[in-house]
Amino acid sequence: MKRPLSITELTRAVKTALESSFPYPVEVSGEVSNFRPHYSGHAYFTLKDPFSQIDAVMWKSQVQQLKTPLQNGQQVIASGQITVYEKTGRYQLKVLNLRTAGQGDLQARFEALKHKLWEEGLFDESHKRPLPPYPRRIGLITSPTGAAVQDLIAVARRRNPSVELILRPTQVQGAAATPDLVQALQDLTRWGQVDALIIGRGGGSLEDLWAFNEEAVVRAIFACPLPVVSAVGHEVDTTLSDLVADCRAATPSAAAEMLIPPRQELQGQLAYYQERSVDLMQQRLRRHRQQLTALRDYHALQRPRWLLEQKRAQLQQLVQQQQQQFRWYLQQQRSQLLQRQDQLQALHPLRVLERGFVYIEQGQQPVSRRAQLQSGPARLHFADGPQNVILNLESEDV
Repeated sequence: MKRPLSITELTRAVKTALESSFPYPVEVSGEVSNFRPHYSGHAYFTLKDPFSQIDAVMWKSQVQQLKTPLQNGQQVIASGQITVYEKTGRYQLKVLNLRTAGQGDLQARFEALKHKLWEEGLFDESHKRPLPPYPRRIGLITSPTGAAVQDLIAVARRRNPSVELILRPTQVQGAAATPDLVQALQDLTRWGQVDALIIGRGGGSLEDLWAFNEEAVVRAIFACPLPVVSAVGHEVDTTLSDLVADCRAATPSAAAEMLIPPRQELQGQLAYYQERSVDLMQQRLRRHRQQLTALRDYHALQRPRWLLEQKRAQLQQLVQQQQQQFRWYLQQQRSQLLQRQDQLQALHPLRVLERGFVYIEQGQQPVSRRAQLQSGPARLHFADGPQNVILNLESEDV
């Protein structure tokens, strides 16, 4: 009976057969995609045409010899050796020489639309809206299942858990993504209960991010009356949505840091204004005291006694007026401080629970969607404390 081959033996046999079938050099043409600079200096990317694609690798020594920096969307002619990467069993092109053949279709469309919208003034700084300094509710337009939204939520909770995040789930890739993104912008604008919007997704190739380059999405962001922060892909990715938005963040997490100030910052400002108010009142008192002293001394030396008595009465009246103004000023400052204190208390997460909401955890993870619920142990957080329960989703009994 013939002994079966191991995976390693089979892979090596395929490697030998494939590499011997394509003697060096093999020359192919295609469009560069999925390229990102690697810290090692090597280049890892994909070469594709409308129907197929192949992984490609170019070592640092060859990358340094390129006359034109490698970038996504380039139409190139690459020559090299067909190899099989044994660890994954995937075949790839080890590129030893590469030259530019022109722009890819998507990159050409990107540049053409960018120029058109720039001519119309959609990217002008004069159209940019300022971000709210202390937003209380932020709308999120992104995929509900991606890592980007989880990172964003984690940053928001760390900086200020009192800021409410409203997620409008959307598709972020594919043909259906464009109308979904446009509708999401219109939905949150029509609702009118958010202070700003974050629109974005995690990284990807030019094709993956293309929905954020569609003209309909760009114009919807431009027409949105709310401040919009675009957070599409990674720092090296730039989309037309980034250019038209009021502000661009390198990542979704950076967008949260940009929009949500730390709670300690608000508390520090309240303390500063309180101290500043006391200093201003003390300065005003010293100034009036000096004026009163100078006025009293002047009349005592230059006027008769009867005039001095008359001026003393005027001074007493002035003192009373100043005291009344000072009391009124103190009352105004006290009211402002109490108002800021009430604002801080209203931002406390327990206030939300006291209005009848319940915070659910399963497996030490927060549950924000019905689809996340599973039968079994759960922990419900009420305003007066937590309660462990057992969920049975089939009968919908707790």
